[in-house]
Amino acid sequence: MSGAFDSLFSLSMPWWEFVLRAVVVYVVVLVLMRLTGKRTVGQLTPFDLLVVVLLGNAVQNSLIGEDSSLLGGLILAATLLGLNSLVGRLSAHSRRFDRFIEGVPVILARRGEVFREQLTRQAISEQDFAIARRAAGYATLSEIELAVLETSGEITFIPRRDGPRAAE
Repeated sequence: MSGAFDSLFSLSMPWWEFVLRAVVVYVVVLVLMRLTGKRTVGQLTPFDLLVVVLLGNAVQNSLIGEDSSLLGGLILAATLLGLNSLVGRLSAHSRRFDRFIEGVPVILARRGEVFREQLTRQAISEQDFAIARRAAGYATLSEIELAVLETSGEITFIPRRDGPRAAE
């Protein structure tokens, strides 16, 4: 019984290697996620969800190596949560860092004109844009003064002042 208990806390590599692995994987995945676009969890398609699950599986061995101890997993969890907290604090204190991590809002449409090159650059199909527009209560593009892809991945629609919604 004590052999099984000992294996829970017996590390196959030094504790600092877990921390180093977690830092490297976190930074690389963070940069890759930042480069691939803006979607919120609520907007994940089945394909996006599959990528997230596979991504977790793909980096698992990079994080844990050959270790399967409880202590190794706890060190990794504490490191990842600490990194996440640090990134949040740095984002709150540095506008430049926040822009790098979160990005900046992107104008997708103005005065009823859709900027298709921006949709393409942001990996948003015209169909997804139309679905978001309708979900926000806009039947036509002519009702929209501005459509902005926020840093959260949400699309904000601002109605035209001279359009049908101005009378409401």
